Formats: sequence, C-alpha cells, structure tokens
Amino acid sequence: MVSLTPISPISDAILEEIGFSWHTDDDNSKYVANELVNVTPVEAEAYYEAVNELYDMYATAAQHVIDNNLFFDLGIPFNLIDAIKKSWDNDVHWHLYGRFDLAGGIDGHPIKLIEFNADTPTALFETAVLQWALLKSNAMDEEQQFNNIHEALCDNFRRLITLFDDPQTFEEHYDGWKILFSSMSGNAEEEQTVRLLQQMAIDAGFETGFEPLGGVKFDDEGIYDSMDEPYEYWFKLFPWEDIAIDEVELCTQLSTIMNNQKAIILNPAYTLLFQSKGMMKILCDLFPDSPYLLKTSFEPLTGIKQVEKRMFGREGANVKILDETRTTLEANNGPYSNFKPIYQEYVEFPKDSKGNSYQAGVFFAYEACGLGFRRGGKILDNMSKFVGHILK
Repeated sequence: MVSLTPISPISDAILEEIGFSWHTDDDNSKYVANELVNVTPVEAEAYYEAVNELYDMYATAAQHVIDNNLFFDLGIPFNLIDAIKKSWDNDVHWHLYGRFDLAGGIDGHPIKLIEFNADTPTALFETAVLQWALLKSNAMDEEQQFNNIHEALCDNFRRLITLFDDPQTFEEHYDGWKILFSSMSGNAEEEQTVRLLQQMAIDAGFETGFEPLGGVKFDDEGIYDSMDEPYEYWFKLFPWEDIAIDEVELCTQLSTIMNNQKAIILNPAYTLLFQSKGMMKILCDLFPDSPYLLKTSFEPLTGIKQVEKRMFGREGANVKILDETRTTLEANNGPYSNFKPIYQEYVEFPKDSKGNSYQAGVFFAYEACGLGFRRGGKILDNMSKFVGHILK
C-alpha cells in the first residue's frame, strides 16, 4: 500500500500568485492532491540510480538505431532523419531535460520503465516549484524531497557552453549568446513551463527572450523574435514529430539552419529517437537482462497481459490494456491512431487504500534530479492528479 501524508491545500489565489493557474480540472476537481507520497531515502536513491542507468542505455540504443538505419521501425518521419543525425554527431546539440515515467519504486514494487518523455516533458513546474511550496506552506522541511531540478537545469543550461567541462566555468566561455523561448499561444501550462525554463536560463547567466511560436521568424541565416532580434539558441515546447508532419516547410528550414550552423534548437532533434516508444523494443534487444525493462515488441505479445501504445502519444491517449487473449480490458481514445503501435508487458502500479494507481516521474538534466507522482486509474490520462512527495 502506498504510504501517504495528508496536507492542507494551497488556496487557488496563492497558486495563481506563483504562476500556477491550471489548478482545477475540467470536471472542477483539484489537479493537485492533498497528500504527499512518503518516500524513503533508499527509494529516492534507487530512482536516481535507475534513471541515470536508463539514460545511458537510451544513448547506446540511439547510436544503434542510427548505425543500423532503424528510423522507420521507430516511426521517425523521413524528413527529420538528417536533422537527427546532424544533432547526434555534434555535442553542441545538448539535451536539456527530459522526464522518465516509471512504475514501482515504492511499497516494495521494483522500478520499471513505462516511457521516456525526452522532447517536450511537462509537469516541470509542479515537480520543481509546487511540491516545494506544498511542504513550505504546511510547515514541513522543504529540503526533505528528491528535488534539485532548479540547480540541475541551471547547470545544464551552462553546459550548452561548457559541454562536458565544469559548468561553473561558464563565465569564462560565455560570449553573450542568447536563448529564445517559445510555446503555443493560449496554453497557460505550457507557457508557464517555458517561462520557468527561461528563468532558470537567466539564473544560469544567459541573455534570453520569449516569443510565442507564431511570432518566431526563420531564414537560412538563423532564428529571430518578432522584433527581428537574432538568437543563437531556440527552445520550443512543440513536439518534433508535429513539426515534421504538420509543419513541413519549417522542418526543412530548421534543418537548413542547423546545417548552416546558425542556431541550435532545444531539445535537439535526436531526442525524437528517445521520445519514440519503439525505442523500448530496441532497449529490450540490447539489454535483455536489465531489471528496469518490461518486455516490448512491435507485434502483439503472446500469452501475457500487455499494453498497446502508439509510437508517439501523450497523456494516456490511444492506450489499450489487453489480457492474455488480446481482449481489450480498458482503452482510451485519442488523436495518435495514425502512428504505429507497440506492445509492452503490463505491470501493476503501486496503489493506495482507495485503489488509485501511482506513477513516478523522474526528471533528468545531465543526471536524475527530481521526483513527482501522478495518480489515477489503470490508464493515467489528462485527468490524473499530481502528487508531491516527502522523504521520510
């Protein structure tokens, strides 16, 4: 049974003061739970070690995909392959951050990889800021959590310049390069996520700007805000697969900008390899003895309960749970049915006394750096709740 500590909620007014406006879901239920998951230091360390090892495995698998031209197997759009190769071969295309979704890790359940949100992960504000505020507002020690996201991301911004050198040498190498941050207009959650990243970049020492996606300008010589100010780096909270499929001309333009070495895009194009759920099948091929992997295949699994997902999909959309005879037990509709399916061995999530399932999300920025939880039913979707944690 998942161990929980009840807390008093933060008022909506105060949440909005700190920039958290998506506190209430469409059914008028509160998005943030009034409990914290109790996590032991040993469990937190196990999450840290698992995610660091998984990232190294993903890097090995990405090289394998590139070397063996397995892009089609992973559902990678053909017009992004060159950009993926280009960004992978040059260290200046630095992976800023991602989030691993994991089953287990608490209540005696072994840690298992569910997927890796490597390109456009959200829940950053909740994990980095909100759960700290929950502890503080309840007169708890806000240091008692696995959460150094701010420090880790500031250092990873500095590594855009220092690369593998000590990030504290940033000022010795920095020459005024600027980062433009962009999100879709009208989405408060995505904009606040990007604004938080922008603040971290400022704290790291960068000059920055913000421009909604619709206002960003592009040509063969670079990337500009609406005032025609050029930027050396562009962070976009917009999925690479959507750029490749829905914004074909932009995809071509970004590839040209990369080839001309006029700007660097964050997260880099190669993170689409990590984002593809098909990569988990490659991981199983390369690391068959890993304790963190669930059996995954491009074809339905034989004789076991399993989950059907799409290569690219978010928030539990187009997910099915199938029994041993491949009969559908539970399913969510969604907009991702055009992507190829993958099949992953089913695993039970840890549950509380009310039967709610808990999925851990661990952020990665050069190393594992922050833990939060989502709570919901058998398929965790966009109505799932965020649950903070406390180390006990």
